[in-house]
Amino acid sequence: MALNNKKTRTVKAPSYLDAMIPIFTLIVLVGASVAIFGLGAVNGPLQVGIIISTMITSMIILKNGHSWGDISESGRKGIATVSGAIFILFSVGALIGTWNMSGTIPTMVYYGVLLISPNWFYPIAFLVCIGVSLSIGSSWTTAGTLGVGLVGLANMLGLSPEMTAGAVISGAYVGDKISPLSESTVLAAQLNGVELYKHIRAQLWSTVPAALIALIVFIVLGMSQDTAFNETVTNSELTRFNELFHITPWNLLPLVFLLFLSVCKVPAPLAIMCAALLAGIMTPILQPQVLERFIAEPNLASPILAIKAIWLAMATGFQENSGLAQIDALLSRGGMDSMLLTIWLIIGAVTFGIMVDDFGLLNKLVTPLLLRARTTARLLASAVATAIGLNIAAGDQYIALLLPTRLFKAEFANRGLAPENLSRAVSDAGIVTSPLVPWNSCGAYMAAVLGVSTMAYMPFAVFNIAAPLITLALGITGINIRHIPVTPAQKGSKGNDSGSETV
Repeated sequence: MALNNKKTRTVKAPSYLDAMIPIFTLIVLVGASVAIFGLGAVNGPLQVGIIISTMITSMIILKNGHSWGDISESGRKGIATVSGAIFILFSVGALIGTWNMSGTIPTMVYYGVLLISPNWFYPIAFLVCIGVSLSIGSSWTTAGTLGVGLVGLANMLGLSPEMTAGAVISGAYVGDKISPLSESTVLAAQLNGVELYKHIRAQLWSTVPAALIALIVFIVLGMSQDTAFNETVTNSELTRFNELFHITPWNLLPLVFLLFLSVCKVPAPLAIMCAALLAGIMTPILQPQVLERFIAEPNLASPILAIKAIWLAMATGFQENSGLAQIDALLSRGGMDSMLLTIWLIIGAVTFGIMVDDFGLLNKLVTPLLLRARTTARLLASAVATAIGLNIAAGDQYIALLLPTRLFKAEFANRGLAPENLSRAVSDAGIVTSPLVPWNSCGAYMAAVLGVSTMAYMPFAVFNIAAPLITLALGITGINIRHIPVTPAQKGSKGNDSGSETV
């Protein structure tokens, strides 16, 4: 990167110790926060650990001769990369609040309790999320809308919200990964110079087996589920839903509207916010009694009451006091302010990740992997390990997608490996594993919108665990590893740079 006053300052290249200290510090502080605070670590202690790690990284960068202005510019660049994610989070917080208030989520839960067998709940949740994510190309939108209702429904049925969250996330990422409408899929293809549908076809070799494994696991989990839930309690909750809300298919109009906007490729923050506003506007028409309950100010004129209710639901969330704990826990959620802890986490993690990349600390650690990766299997494993490591260290799926592509693209070409091999590897490792890391932007988002901590749903995100393992298996067996001709210049570069064997 460009350096200020570079004529008057001597900048040193980082040593291996310089590169290792930030990563070691991050691992120690994150591990300590989880060990001491458990699942409550994401409520502040984890963020503090990441920011301290960032400050220590800054000191190493200053020691090597860079200016504080360079560091500040790097931090600004990091925050800019997640500005879109921040607006999505605020929009989803607003949507959850208004969808609870308008009866959209209660209606989804009500019909789900009536129609879905508990034994088949997990595989159905998985398959439905695949369909929705495939059609709209967004794992975040799928989880933030349909996923919220499915987790609420699991609570109503006495099923595991952790398993449900795992099924939702698995299905959302299957669809996102092979949808031509997905921005991450398009980006992975473009970065590697691969035609979009060739990239998608290459991904099917890892996506389909991993999805089948996930489906089998969710079927087994569903069949082994204790379905002897209390039908009296469930019936009383359904009755209470009917008393609190006017249950009608019209309540699902905001969901249909959101799907329509997503298919039309309206930017996600705008589409989600429009769907949130539509639900708020529908509330005084379909659920006037809810407004009176939520804003207990009988002297207010009806239009002012409606505006105040919509505003509060979007800002601080909807609150319900039905007398039934399950219903109150499901509906008393949402609001933009509920996303502030998640945004704090994302900003800290991405700033750390950008800094270790911009100032050469990451490249110092990755270069030895390239030198030792003398076979195709080892090279693919190095790309996968780098992408997963960046999800952990950098806290953002786009960094975990972009940087391994930049670091490994030339080496793949030098060895005669088609670029879709790398695009598949970084997608399986960089995109798919991102929700498995609590401080990653995706992991923090999923935990925030689904109301289930990352560490709790992680063992059940079966597809997200299986996909990178399938990619490694393809590299070891050589199945669907495509080759391209190597030019004389590339052969010379390969011999000079890495001493690798001819593949």
